[in-house]
Parts: sequence; C-alpha cells; structure tokens
Amino acid sequence: MRINIGLNDKQRGGVITILNTLLGDEFVLYTKTRRFHWNVTGPSFMELHKLFEGQYDALSEIVDQVAERVRALDGLAAGSLEEFLKLTHLPEEPNKKFDAKSMLAALLADHESIAQHLRQDLVACEEKFADVGTADFLTGLMKDHEKMAWMLRSYLK
Repeated sequence: MRINIGLNDKQRGGVITILNTLLGDEFVLYTKTRRFHWNVTGPSFMELHKLFEGQYDALSEIVDQVAERVRALDGLAAGSLEEFLKLTHLPEEPNKKFDAKSMLAALLADHESIAQHLRQDLVACEEKFADVGTADFLTGLMKDHEKMAWMLRSYLK
C-alpha cells in the first residue's frame, strides 16, 4: 500500500536521509555512553556510573524513536554497526583510554555536536522538505541533547 501523508517521495527521501544520519549519531553516542558506564573509575565512580546509565537509557529510547520515525515515513531504518559508523558525525575512538573527566568531556562534545546538527536538520525538514512533523520531533530531541549536555558540562565546571 502506498503512503499518502502529504509528502512526496523526494521530500520523504530527504527527511529519511537526515533521520538515518541522526540514527547513526544516536547509536554511536549510546554505545560510547555504555562504554563509559562500564569503564568509569575514580572517586566519583558511583555518581558517574549512575549518570551514564541514565543517559544511555534515554539514548536507547531516542534511538528507537528515530528509527520508528523513519519507518513512519515508509523508509528503511539503518540497523547495522557498519551503517551507523558510515552515517555518524561523531568520533568512535576505539581502544582510546579515558579518565572520568575525559569521558565527561567526550560525551559533552558529542551531545553538543548532535544539537548543532539537529538545529540545521530541523530547518531543512521544515523549509526544504515541508515536513513540520519531523521538524517538531527533531526540536524535542535537540532539547533532550541540550539538557544532557548541560548535566555533563556541570560536572566539568
């Protein structure tokens, strides 16, 4: 059955490309946050362990929501590690060792990067592709990333 939601194939295709790139970013950030949750050490271990757990739980929900938005637009959601690594704007940094402070700084930089890309993407969704629904969805995600960034930034001050 053909989708008929008021967006043509070109509009939906453009938005789906944006969303799959975001899906790559979100999954890489989710994985990095999990990695830091598992490997954090030091005097703030328990506090950071719990902070990272709360953030990766939130990111898990975001990953699912982004993939479902792709599907709602009749697209195919990226779903492999290879795809995510090709799509993401974020550095993956395998084998790099991080202390607690550098973990916080790395996650902060990633959340801020996603927020910056979301600002551009929501404008493209609304103005270039006439998809105000996805623009609204991305606005909510941008606010979520700004809040998580604020929490991480607060530890670094």
